[in-house]
Amino acid sequence: MVEGSMTQGAGQEPVVRTATLRDFRVPPYARVPVQGQAAEPPTGGSAVEPAEGTGADGAVPEADRPVHSPSAPTLHLGHVAGSGSSIVAVATGHPGNAFPESEMPEGYTPTERDLPVINRGDTVQVQVEPEASPAPAPAAGDGPGPLYVVGDVHGYLDELLAALREQGLIDADGRWAAGNARLWFLGDFTDRGPDGIGVIDLVMRLSAEAAAAGGYCKALMGNHELLLIGAKRFADTPVNSGAGTATFQAAWLLNGGQKYDMDRLQDVHLQWMSRLDAVVEEDGHLLMHSDTTAYLDYGDTIEDVNETVHEILTRNDADEVWDLFRKFTKRFAFRDDAGPQAVQELLGTYGGRRVVHGHSPIPYLLGQVGTEDGESGSDPVVDGPHVYADGLAIAMDGGVTMAGKLLVVQLPLQD
Repeated sequence: MVEGSMTQGAGQEPVVRTATLRDFRVPPYARVPVQGQAAEPPTGGSAVEPAEGTGADGAVPEADRPVHSPSAPTLHLGHVAGSGSSIVAVATGHPGNAFPESEMPEGYTPTERDLPVINRGDTVQVQVEPEASPAPAPAAGDGPGPLYVVGDVHGYLDELLAALREQGLIDADGRWAAGNARLWFLGDFTDRGPDGIGVIDLVMRLSAEAAAAGGYCKALMGNHELLLIGAKRFADTPVNSGAGTATFQAAWLLNGGQKYDMDRLQDVHLQWMSRLDAVVEEDGHLLMHSDTTAYLDYGDTIEDVNETVHEILTRNDADEVWDLFRKFTKRFAFRDDAGPQAVQELLGTYGGRRVVHGHSPIPYLLGQVGTEDGESGSDPVVDGPHVYADGLAIAMDGGVTMAGKLLVVQLPLQD
């Protein structure tokens, strides 16, 4: 059995299996292209992943639905050059805790995941104390500035703005305020949360502002970028999943794809995502999205891996892009007794002293929850990145989609 996959049901076709996606069937509505649908404004909230025990259609009992506040103020951050898009942040509580008008938004499909967890006593949890007030902007100077990394955002724009401001990387208006600092996003900007395109627009704008100030803001390719690219390019075109018929559109919907994001997705966003690198090395840190050794399938050097990924997306072959997406969804390669050896293989090939990754939420790695729905009944506790695999790996996905924490931290860690 492939790690991370589980059987959803028997005797029903078609069934699709990937390395880390729970098996799913392609529902009739998922076969209808969504590109031509008219855009709808956001309702001020987003959908939360349904908990175990919800109905097959993702409905949540009325008594379990959080209260939505329609009077939340809105923060306008301006326009992105060339995109025609406005960056708008709705200042509510955690978006994952609100249903718009007490209903699931149109086009939302729940994601079902049952991922294995690990709770090892020999791992180290690095504590990052919260700031009482925004940190001062990193000081400018000669040479490269301080290095920061951001974990998975998944459309949670409000949380991202707050975390960047806490580190002094942006000002109260959401503008770059960090001088020559270096900022790397580890991928997964969209899906599950309320405003994935708003997140992409913000990162694109900060990239230009940081460059003008002598620093930089850059991003890596995550599996959800590949998923969104595939859903837009290939829609319901069948692909060879290795276990039946699959489509990018069905996979996108069943993994938190949001209709509001698809309606606003423009060519400038697709071009930006398609050009993202998959892996980089900065100050001895090997940065990548997924905690997998599958990167080794695409080249023996960082340059080879990135070039190969870009070539695959340029060729625009649905099966080839699906295989890339499938491999980038693999996870948990650095856990258990074999974890340090897997990390060493990557470091020995690409360089660096530590791997820094997103993708697998820290609450899974710490055994705090069994599924992203938090079946333990309490919110996960994430105070900072998770150092494990004999100190060779740093996990940066704080589990914002499960009411965890969106992590923005400076490297190297003080451990």
